[in-house]
Amino acid sequence: MDYQATFGTEGVLAHDALIAGNAHLLVGRKITIAAGQNLVRGAVLGKVTATGKYLLSLSAAADGSQTPDLILAEDCNASAADKSVLAYARGDFNSRALTLGAAHTVASITEGLRAKGITLLASIA
Repeated sequence: MDYQATFGTEGVLAHDALIAGNAHLLVGRKITIAAGQNLVRGAVLGKVTATGKYLLSLSAAADGSQTPDLILAEDCNASAADKSVLAYARGDFNSRALTLGAAHTVASITEGLRAKGITLLASIA
């Protein structure tokens, strides 16, 4: 199985300003996105305690996924079935390039993610 992220279409790197700097410090890991979601690179993910699978983190969830944990490294269409993808567990990210779930704000997730090694920075441009 190939665990490398795909970027853009047909292997073309998509420059989207998600990475805010210090790319050499990025740490990614393979995770499973739970079926029923179509997520984009930069989505803030939470882990469902019972299954270990990831969902877009929603503040009102009560299954563990309400706590932001990782940032999705690649687009993922798991509409029909669970899908293995790459997510970032550490690095510096542009807060304006993130996709946040309902009721989350950059301010509400910054400290929790910082404790995990994910730093959110406001873009200058």
